[in-house]
Amino acid sequence: MTSRTSTPGRPRDADIDAAVLAAARTQLAAVGYETMSLVAVAEQAGTTRQALYRRWPSKADLATAAIASMAEIEKHPDSDEPFDDLVVELEAFRTGVTRRNGISMVGTMLQESVDPDLLRLFRERLVTPRRDRLRHILDRARDVGLLEADADIDYATAAATGLLYSLALSGTPIPTTWPERTATFLWRACGGGAGRT
Repeated sequence: MTSRTSTPGRPRDADIDAAVLAAARTQLAAVGYETMSLVAVAEQAGTTRQALYRRWPSKADLATAAIASMAEIEKHPDSDEPFDDLVVELEAFRTGVTRRNGISMVGTMLQESVDPDLLRLFRERLVTPRRDRLRHILDRARDVGLLEADADIDYATAAATGLLYSLALSGTPIPTTWPERTATFLWRACGGGAGRT
């Protein structure tokens, strides 16, 4: 009996992936999610709709992949200073959200009519990784005694990103000092001292 071996499919072209994600980001910034056209994305990327759909089977899939590709949610290695790690994470968040159309995309997620698939993917690819990283940093600080043992890490994690949205909604410019000021506020709210050891 002859064994059958499967041959792998043609590998994905990384250049096409990058071009499509860049085109999707441009479309999102220019016209927003609702008006974003997959036909226009494919044309701008110099590829076909078929190639696009092989990679991202839905508009929601492509849009969230495009946002995640620029959101700087990569996990930074832990340093000896959890406070500094918190500042770094908040700076990455500020950079991602304050890009063109960043806040408006968050607003899209709050609409009752939002596509459930879009909301699910947005949470999986952007919200959850960011919150997990913030929680990891705060948990670590509490575990090594830098924060109070009964510190409300749940609320601190939610407040970390909520503070920026609150300023944006009130029309207050987001200062460059926001990451460190927010880290200091959260640190003290959790019973920490000056921040750095």
